[in-house]
Amino acid sequence: MSDKNNNSQELLIEGASCASCVGKIEKALNALDGVEQAQMNFALRTVSVTGNVDANTLIKTIEQIGYNAKSANETSDEELLDEKEIAEQQYYKKLMQQTWIGLGLGIPLMLYSVFGPAMTVNSMTERAVWFAIGIICFAVLYFAGKHFFVGAWKSFVNHSANMDTLIALGTGTAWLYSMVVVIAPEILPEMARHVYFEATAMIIGLINLGLALEVKARGRTSDAIKRLIGLQAKTARVIRDGKEIDIAIEQVLLNDKVRVRPGERIPVDGVVEEGATSVDESMLTGEPMPVKKVQGDEVVAGTINKSGSIIFTATRIGKDTALARIIGMVKRAQNSKPPIGRLADIISAYFVPTVMIIAIVSALIWLNFGPEPTVAFAVISATTVLIIACPCALGLATPMSVMVGVGKAAEAGVLIRNGEALQTASKITAMILDKTGTITQGSPKVTDIHLVDSSLSKDELLQLVASLEAGSEHPLAQAIVESANEKSLTLDKVEQFEAIAGHGVQGSVQGKKLLFGNQKFMVSESIALDEAVVASAQQMASEAKTPMYFAVEGKLAAIIAVADPIKEDSIAAIKRLQNNGIRVVMLTGDNKATAKAVAEKVGITEFFAEVLPEDKSSKVAELQAQGEIVGMTGDGINDAPALALANVGFAIGTGTDVAIESADITLMRGSLHGLADAIAVSKATLNNIKQNLFGAFIYNVAGVPFAAGILYPFFGLLLNPVIAGAAMAFSSLTVVSNANRLRFFKPQQH
Repeated sequence: MSDKNNNSQELLIEGASCASCVGKIEKALNALDGVEQAQMNFALRTVSVTGNVDANTLIKTIEQIGYNAKSANETSDEELLDEKEIAEQQYYKKLMQQTWIGLGLGIPLMLYSVFGPAMTVNSMTERAVWFAIGIICFAVLYFAGKHFFVGAWKSFVNHSANMDTLIALGTGTAWLYSMVVVIAPEILPEMARHVYFEATAMIIGLINLGLALEVKARGRTSDAIKRLIGLQAKTARVIRDGKEIDIAIEQVLLNDKVRVRPGERIPVDGVVEEGATSVDESMLTGEPMPVKKVQGDEVVAGTINKSGSIIFTATRIGKDTALARIIGMVKRAQNSKPPIGRLADIISAYFVPTVMIIAIVSALIWLNFGPEPTVAFAVISATTVLIIACPCALGLATPMSVMVGVGKAAEAGVLIRNGEALQTASKITAMILDKTGTITQGSPKVTDIHLVDSSLSKDELLQLVASLEAGSEHPLAQAIVESANEKSLTLDKVEQFEAIAGHGVQGSVQGKKLLFGNQKFMVSESIALDEAVVASAQQMASEAKTPMYFAVEGKLAAIIAVADPIKEDSIAAIKRLQNNGIRVVMLTGDNKATAKAVAEKVGITEFFAEVLPEDKSSKVAELQAQGEIVGMTGDGINDAPALALANVGFAIGTGTDVAIESADITLMRGSLHGLADAIAVSKATLNNIKQNLFGAFIYNVAGVPFAAGILYPFFGLLLNPVIAGAAMAFSSLTVVSNANRLRFFKPQQH
């Protein structure tokens, strides 16, 4: 499950044009010794390589198969994005220039073919005019379509084929045939002396236009990464030698004292040393409310200091900050492929060669069985088949959706580790929730103080109990001490303190003998308990609270109940999961009575109580044996075995306490709504991928028979190569636009 990429590298690829290129690059890199996994993101034109291989070896391998590459590891994320943005702007500008070169000749010729006389060659004047146009068309092929021919040649040299191969063959064939008509018309029947220069120019122009629009739309899919990188502060104010100085963020050292004033971004992770403030962590966790920070609390890079001025000690800097790790995780996830995406890779590997065979077969059928002019019909059908079948959209279908979906999840505080987790999360049928810290807040609090002795006020009683418990390490004792601290109560010294296992504690405070513990303890010490008091304690227990009796000088003084409160939105979030048809099961080490009370309160009908941490994974296996696709939600550390065994492991946490390396999906905020959001985004992304793949497959597969001329015997219709070029160019744009729809997806909060 874990995919710690300690030896991961990222390469920028130039020259990749379709899904076939992706398969070829991945195959070449995965064949290298030392490479564990190589995955290419066609939408980003990047390759992530895991393993112990030198970057130069990787680059050399890619160059040997006909592409260019450079390492992205030596560049910061921000510089890399800036570089890519500038490169894409330049690429877009170039493509638009090439579009107008192609359409500048293609549109007038197209209009002439529609409204003018037949584009045939029957006289010397026509030969001269069309020869001149043919030379201009060759210039168009060179200046606007050279990259297709270069790419096709590189593929040919490496014994493979890709989108460039189809475009180069299609446009090249149309131009060559037209030039044969112009130079030697006598070798062709009079009916076949038709030129197709307009098809060559228009196809080059339209495909470049489609690529340009794709580049423009593709840029928006990096918005999530840009926003995360934008959270990083550029400078930090550190205190060195008693002086406050502003330095670049890269110069901050571990254990530096850093001052942050109101309104400033926190530059690195650290622990507050002086001051108090509230911090807006919404950009990382999705939680709208600012979080109070005092001495000893952790602060996270990228969050905004709202009110007070604080000084903190830097504990994580550079690539180790939570924000840097989140950016890295989102990038890796955007580069990864869900299993459904690998289907496109497998098909595209065979698709281009198959299309070339179909084009040849189509041409042969026209030559042998078609009407006159057979040669012209054969050229048109072969060209149209080659152009319409270019698998650009196929290569973009999955990575575009994954990029947008993973980015959308990150905005909601949900970090998806890889494409496989993204896909599997959409299929979850059963969700196991760990109780403590997942359904509940994970920090016990005093919920009730029921006074029996009216001579003491609640504060006086709490002061005595907290003084007695101050030396205890029990979680319930800590809850009582914290409650006294919140009320600024001064604790007194305890004498003759003794902890009695399974019963409680006793000691002397202010000269008074105090007993604090369960009912058994009170009975053993002969403390009188009337029925009403015991009934009150039992009522508290039925509400998932732990009641404890407090006696002063041999007389019962109060019942104090401590509980781990249920998170405010747990009930609503669990209801959302159940409404989506997910079987919700609670897991806890608590006793059955407490577990039952919590389960009933949050609307869960199935629960496992008194489960040891090491036995949690067996409960996951139990549900899997029943045929369930199981999601496990826990803190990501104690629940590691169960998280690993589950089909999808969800680590739930807040701020820097995120178990980034321990689960398939990490929920940055403590709310279980993040869980429902993750599943909703997963389903939306998978549906989007299916729509894209369906559109790309149907378009390519259905378009080929029409291009080959299947309608001609019945209706006399033959698809124009220009129409094929336009359709192929805009199919990619359709896929990109559909993927970008995900940017506006909002999970329903009910």
